[in-house]
Parts: sequence; C-alpha cells; structure tokens
Amino acid sequence: MARNDRNPNAEPKPRRSFFGRLFYWGSVLAVWGLIFAVVFFAIFARDLPDTSSLYNVDRQPSVTYLDRSGALIAVRGSQMAPPVDLDSLPDYVPAAFVAIEDRRFWSHPGFDPIGMSRAMASNLKAKRVVQGGSTITQQLAKNLFLTPDQNLKRKVQELMLAVWLEVKFSKKEILALYLNRVYFGAGAYGIEAASQRYFDKPAQQLTVGEAALLAGLLKAPSRYSPVSESERAAGRATVVLNSMVETGIITEAQRQAAVAEPVRVSRTLASQHAQYFIDWLDKQVRSMVGEQTEDLIVETTLDLSIQTDAERAVRRIIDRDKDKGVEQAALVAMDGDGRVRAMIGGASYPDSQFNRATEARRQAGSAWKPFVYLAALEAGYTPDTVVVDEPVTIGGWSPRNYSGGFAGQMTLAQAVAQSTNTVAAAVADQVGRSNVANVARRLGITGNISTSPSMALGAVEVSPLEMAQAYDAFANGGRRVKAYGISRIRTKSGRIVYQHGGAEANQAIHNPSLYYLNQMLRGVVTGGTGRAAAVGGRDIAGKTGTTSDYKDAWFVGYTGGFTAAVWVGKDDNTPMRRISGGGAPAAIWATFMQAALPKLAVQAIPNGPALPDGWVPPDPVGDLMRDIEEPLVDDTNVPIEDPIYDGPVDPKRPVETAPPAQAPNPKPAPKPSNEALFY
Repeated sequence: MARNDRNPNAEPKPRRSFFGRLFYWGSVLAVWGLIFAVVFFAIFARDLPDTSSLYNVDRQPSVTYLDRSGALIAVRGSQMAPPVDLDSLPDYVPAAFVAIEDRRFWSHPGFDPIGMSRAMASNLKAKRVVQGGSTITQQLAKNLFLTPDQNLKRKVQELMLAVWLEVKFSKKEILALYLNRVYFGAGAYGIEAASQRYFDKPAQQLTVGEAALLAGLLKAPSRYSPVSESERAAGRATVVLNSMVETGIITEAQRQAAVAEPVRVSRTLASQHAQYFIDWLDKQVRSMVGEQTEDLIVETTLDLSIQTDAERAVRRIIDRDKDKGVEQAALVAMDGDGRVRAMIGGASYPDSQFNRATEARRQAGSAWKPFVYLAALEAGYTPDTVVVDEPVTIGGWSPRNYSGGFAGQMTLAQAVAQSTNTVAAAVADQVGRSNVANVARRLGITGNISTSPSMALGAVEVSPLEMAQAYDAFANGGRRVKAYGISRIRTKSGRIVYQHGGAEANQAIHNPSLYYLNQMLRGVVTGGTGRAAAVGGRDIAGKTGTTSDYKDAWFVGYTGGFTAAVWVGKDDNTPMRRISGGGAPAAIWATFMQAALPKLAVQAIPNGPALPDGWVPPDPVGDLMRDIEEPLVDDTNVPIEDPIYDGPVDPKRPVETAPPAQAPNPKPAPKPSNEALFY
C-alpha cells in the first residue's frame, strides 16, 4: 500500500473507473477545445467584413459604344441587370448551376465536408490544386464580402460567413443571390446580364444548352468564353449537360437535343467588330469624364459598315499571302477632319489584343518620302525640277536603289513615282533633314524623328495612326488634323459629359506645294510603285513603303477627304518573303477602298488654298511621266538589295533578325539603324 507522508493513517482514494476517467478527460478537452474555438474564431472574426453591405453593388459604370449612326459596337465595364426572380426561370437554369458547382447544395449547412475531403485528397495526390471544395454558399460569401486572396484566414472567414448566410437566408434565397451577383465574363454580372450579353435574350428564355454554357463559364469566364474560346466552351457545356443527366435534372433525350441544337452567341459580341478601336477609346474615356457613377454612352466616329469592309480586306489578303510570311496587318482610315472611320489593329483580336494601329511603331520606309519632297517643294523645287539618280555618299553612308542601278537624269516627279532612294537622300541633304523633320511634325508625326542621313528613306518609327493623320492633310486641302474617335459622351439619363470641339483648322500646307505634291503622289498610283492601289474611276494618290529585308511594308493613300494607312509585317520584326508596299498593303488598301468609297461622299482631291496670282499649273504628272525611258520596276520580280552587303541578298545566307519591334508587352523599340531602306 502506498504510504501517505502527511497522514499515515489516511485511507487511499479509490481510483476512477474507465468511464470516469473518460468523462473527466473528455470534459477537460471539451473545455480547452471550447476555449480554443472561442479564441480561434475571435481572432478570425475580428476583421470580418460588414455584412450590412450585402445588397450594395460596388462597380464601375458600364460604357456603351455606338458607331456614328447609333449602332451598338460594344459594351465595356460592369453590366448588371435588375435581379431576376428564381421562380421566373425555367427549372433547369438554376439546376444546371447546382449540378456542376455544388450537388449537395440543398442538404449541406453552408460547407460540404465530403466535397472538401475529396478535393483535399485530389490536391494531395496531384501535389497541386486541381479541385476546389467550395460550395455555392461559400462562393457567394467570397464574392460578396471577401478578397480573392488564397490563405487560411480568408478560408476560415469564408466558412464563417457561409454558415451565417445559411442561418440568415433560405437555400432558395442564397441561390437567387448567387445567380444575380456572380461574374460571367464579358463585363456581365448576374444571370440576367449574362443572358442579355451573350444571347440577346432575357434569362427566362434560356434554353437547356444556353443554361449549360453559362453554368460552365463560372469555372473560368475568360478560359471558357463562347466568344474567344468557342470549342473549349462547348466542351465545358457538355460536361455540365452530363452532370445534369447524372443528377436527374434532364433526360438523356433532352441532353441529345441540347447538343444537337447550336448555341448562337450575340452577333454584336461574337463579331468582335472594332474591338481594337474600342480598346483605343476605352483608355481615353475615363480621363475625359473623371469619376462617374452613372452608366455612360459613347458616340464614336466609327462606321460599322466601313469597319466590316476593312476587316474583310485585311483577312482576305492575309489569307492570300500567308505563305509569304504575312502574319499581321494594321489599317487606319479617317475622313478629312480626322474622324477615324475604321481601325484594324491586328489579324485576329481574340488571338492578340495588342493594337498595332496605335501602339506598334515600325519603320516607315519610303512611305516617309512625301515629307522629304514636301520640304523640297516648299524650298522651291517643282515636279519638273531635274534631279540625278547617281551614286551618293552622305556621312559615310551610301544608299542604293531597289532596282540595283542608276537612271541618271530624271524629273522630281519621276523620282517620286519610281521611289528612287538616291534622289530622296540627296534632296533631304540639300534642303536639310531638320526641315524634313519639321514638316513631319507639322503634319502630325509625334514620335522621335532621327535626323541621320537614312531618315530620308524612312528610318523613322511611326504608327499607322500617325501616318494616316499626317497624310490626311494631303487629302483635305492642306489642313492639319488630329485623329479622334469620340464625338460625344453622355449618361443614360441624357446628361452630356463630353462633346468634341470640332476639327482643327490649322493650314499646314500652302500652295503651290500642296498642288505639286498631290500631282506627284497621283503618279505613284497611276504609273509608279503603287499601281496595285488604283481604284477605277477614283482620284487616288499615295505612297508605298518597304523596309530592309521586307520587315515592314506600307501603303498610305487617299482620295478627296478620305485617307487610309495600311501596314503589314510580323510582330517579331523578322522578314517576310518578298512582300513590298506595292504588294499586300496596296492590295488591302484597294480592296478596302473599292468596298468603302461607294458608301462615302468623297470628291476629287482638293487643290487646297488659293493658288498664287498668275501661277499656271504645270503639265499633269501623267505627262511628266511620258519621257521615262525604262519601264517601272515590278517589285514582285526584282530581288531586293541587302542594306549591309553590296549586291543582292544571298538566299543561302541566314537572315539576321532583330528583336520584336513591338509585342503585346513590348520592350523599348530598337533605335533605327542608318542602313538603307528600300522602296
């Protein structure tokens, strides 16, 4: 018997029974567990969000873009329709979301232990997150109150809020809140807004297939978008339909019928018309209107019919010349006051949202030469001034001609039509390259302009928007314009928050310089390097441009009061295969203009300001061209000269490639080299 040191005569205490010990230690653990739970939840509940904001909607106003005639182009920003009553929806619509997102929704207390365990096991097995265990109630709690941060604290708070929602609301009310607040992509929040955005119909009219597609979107709205990822979206919708069959929501026959019936996405959303143009404007709208709480309507200068013509022309020629390395194209068309009527920023908006019309800066090649010749005309040259095509060296740099030879004496008009490099370089040197740069800036070129000798041949990086803006002065009588796309911004209630102030009226080119230049640039199209851009019965002028090794090709042309600039090339700045400005760009330009010009009230190219008293116009350029002894070079059959080595390009020698000139996340563009640019 154990001895008691304090009281040797005391009787020993009886030992507790097994159940007594179990009860005792169970009570101790329960008390400590309760203390731990109180402390744990006190810590995590300390900064829970205010649930009184449940019905508040914090969103940026939506922006609706209209073309110049009031047709809808796009809707950007958050779009939220009035809440839809769950009872007004077909039974299969909410059931589709339950089937794919949370099958035990109607029975769990806000969180699903079975689903959480299954997800945890799958993630541990894959050693990464491959499955989530969140219920619809948890997703609602996260969407309403929490940030998307993935950490333990946020997950615990999500569980706490989910239980609170289950206590406060019925299952039906929770599901209705979820469907009315969840994000469906394309700026649409809630089932009603999503139905209107994707299908142009109210949610009450959704078919089984449409409901399955919308339910499938929630996993990743951009990844399963029926607009840009149609095949992936269809596959996901099929998974939803299978789940609906497994849970008894629809029969196999209904599933087959849904699969057989094609889901047609909204024409406005699916067409992606003018999305590059809308991206360009979207960056401007917020700065123009400041903080706004009302939804906005932006009336633009775009003409959707002409935009469609531009899209078709670009697609047609890219498809035709894809085997020649034509991968990307950009087009900007504007009227004589600078209103942008069409804009193409790339071959495919879903594939790349980088806007090559406004953000890419590529060397202009010979499309730059009109600025050289305008400076010369303002210095006293005329189209019939005699110049000499001969070897020339300026500061150690010797330009070469596309043809590979030298033609000797010719008129300035002939040099323009044939895009003679030696003459352009010599003329720029004589009139001053700083004067050429000043002319370009005066007409709207805003980027850096090098004054190195090769600047005369287009060793200057420009955007298609800048080139169209500058050439527009040739088309409108010599007035400088600033390109714009927004005519007016108003709220849905009709309050005007921005109104364009009208076109600039600065006279940038005077006569006879403008008259002379237009005559020479007509010659480029009627008998020069831009013959492929001719449009029957139209007064057309313009200039081709091709840079070294066919990395960039341009045609910028105009008629009376309407200008378009076209560029083709590759994003990585590697060469195309024998694509010059007189090829694919001129073909795009002509295809576009043939479709667009009948819809426009264009006239002949205006002469511009009053001509000096007693001044007699010279012979038309067509007459000035009559003395050309050699046929003009056909750029599709003549090899281009290498700007680094003498002689033609050796097809066996690897082509040196440059870093991307611009890409969706472009690095600083390389400085223009002093190498010769051709044609």
